[in-house]
Amino acid sequence: MTDLAGRVMVYVRNVEQALEQLRGQGLGGDVGEVVELAEAYLKDTKHYLKVGDYETALATISYAEGLLDALRVLKLRDIRWMKPSDLAKSAERKVFVAGTFDIIHPGHIEYLRYAWSLGRVVAVVSTDESVRRVKGREPIIPAEQRVKVLGAIEYVTKARVGYPDDMFRVVEEEKPDLVLLGPNQPFSEEEVRRALRSRGVDAEVVRMSRLVNCSLCSTSSIIRRIIGMSSELASTLNNH
Repeated sequence: MTDLAGRVMVYVRNVEQALEQLRGQGLGGDVGEVVELAEAYLKDTKHYLKVGDYETALATISYAEGLLDALRVLKLRDIRWMKPSDLAKSAERKVFVAGTFDIIHPGHIEYLRYAWSLGRVVAVVSTDESVRRVKGREPIIPAEQRVKVLGAIEYVTKARVGYPDDMFRVVEEEKPDLVLLGPNQPFSEEEVRRALRSRGVDAEVVRMSRLVNCSLCSTSSIIRRIIGMSSELASTLNNH
């Protein structure tokens, strides 16, 4: 990561934590409009970061920070800015996540959001061959489409497809500082840690412990719902 990209990331972290403070203070009227504009500039910044346009990213995030700081200066809202030195570590850290990401659902979004809170996110989707081997079924969405969807999510800095024959090869290439496992991924942190160290990758390995509680927070539950609705529709059509 370049020095300029690092500066932008520090700005981004500070604006995000300021927005979190504001969401607990009520956002009606003119204040709400200012916050919405700052959020739009933040979203633009993340796009420019992804495409490597760091100069424009610095400009847009500066606009966002200026808008929010105006609320503080005018005493319209209470905002406490963090010191850049306190934000630099997470701004520089590369966080690796991986999964099938077949049908994106709230569980995926929370996983990626949490990863983003820890650093810059590199997200890897399983190849179609890997899905067939591990899950025993065809992927619903081809890998080249899954990676496009994943890359469009604001929490993902970079998205790519893994390798069919070696799940750790892509980790070796990316050299992350931290590997974040999902709550239901079927291997222990220590197993992953040992495998990576044997390949010269000294990354921290942690697991996201909390699960998202919703009725359709897994691909299998969504598939069952679709099948059920299809059966109901077919039955209805047959009865008419």
